[in-house]
Amino acid sequence: MIKHIALALTLAIAPLSSFAAQFIEGKHFTVVSDKAPSTEPKLTEFYSFYCHNCFNMETQYLGDIKANLKPGVSFDSKHVDFMDSDIGTEVMRSLAVIQELNVEDKMIHAMFAAIQGEEGANGQSHDHDHSAHDKPEINTRDDIKKVFSANGIDVSNYDSLADSQAVTDKINLWRAQQREFRIQSVPTFIVNDKYAVNLGQVRTLGELIDLINYLAVEHK
Repeated sequence: MIKHIALALTLAIAPLSSFAAQFIEGKHFTVVSDKAPSTEPKLTEFYSFYCHNCFNMETQYLGDIKANLKPGVSFDSKHVDFMDSDIGTEVMRSLAVIQELNVEDKMIHAMFAAIQGEEGANGQSHDHDHSAHDKPEINTRDDIKKVFSANGIDVSNYDSLADSQAVTDKINLWRAQQREFRIQSVPTFIVNDKYAVNLGQVRTLGELIDLINYLAVEHK
């Protein structure tokens, strides 16, 4: 069963301007690793295709966040393994395959919608139990391949890619970092492999972007 998934607030749309507020460790962000920050500034989103609020983040806010990162700040996304099941692993692998094929723009929304339906983009629930679907569309790898095919992706090499060492190494890294960064809910933003953003203390989209950029570039 998937763990509880929550987004602490609905982000208000606000002008993307510099906030005067001082960002405070322990309030606005938390240190989640004893290691040094990454040498290059980056933002990582941990999420799940089963999470309503992740779908909402993807459709409503993530485009603006990525577009307003400071120059040199890269973006990456990783799928959590809260389900610890065969289908959970297959869904994780699907994101790794999407990234290997460089078809994020087409397939991330498609996978969200295949699992949740388009209504999931409204962030309508703070909890998700995989068994809550009366007729879930994604139960096997073949179901995932049907979603790819329906969106114009050649699936003739899907199995070999999904089972490749590159994809296996990637999902093993995601699992290891989920434990290292103590990811308990999604979506979660990790900056520079060091800092977790506390979404419960963020009032607006502009403030969230400022906090991410501050942690990525300015915070020492």
